[in-house]
Amino acid sequence: MLSALDKKILNAVQEELPLDSRPFAIIAERLHTDEETILTRLETLRKDGFLRRIGAYFDSDALGYQGTLVALRVIPEKLPEVAEKVNRFSGVTHNYEREGEYNLWFTLQTVSADQTREILHELHALPGVEDMLELPSAKKYKVRVQFRL
Repeated sequence: MLSALDKKILNAVQEELPLDSRPFAIIAERLHTDEETILTRLETLRKDGFLRRIGAYFDSDALGYQGTLVALRVIPEKLPEVAEKVNRFSGVTHNYEREGEYNLWFTLQTVSADQTREILHELHALPGVEDMLELPSAKKYKVRVQFRL
């Protein structure tokens, strides 16, 4: 169960994380609490599964990256192992198990088509991976998502 403070903290970190050496101290001041409380609550929220990551989002296209949505058909008993190996690549984001024939979906950001091909070749060769769909990004639709609590 989220407390009123937890909701305020989650809203604050979604709105704007201050560019400062101690951003959580600034958030704490805004929320009339202390930095230690903010950091403790964020760690608890992460452990409890309410928070996955805190980090910057960059305009990958402007930085020269290309995005690809990838769907894997993985033998169910190999899914945890394959997901763990997929997550080891720094360009992988949004890796989720899904229902259906293609049961592991993730996005991949790379600096070149060659890098994309190398990574996808390695992933396709993993034990348990039966098939792969590569769906290169043609147009960006989602720029920002914020969940108001």
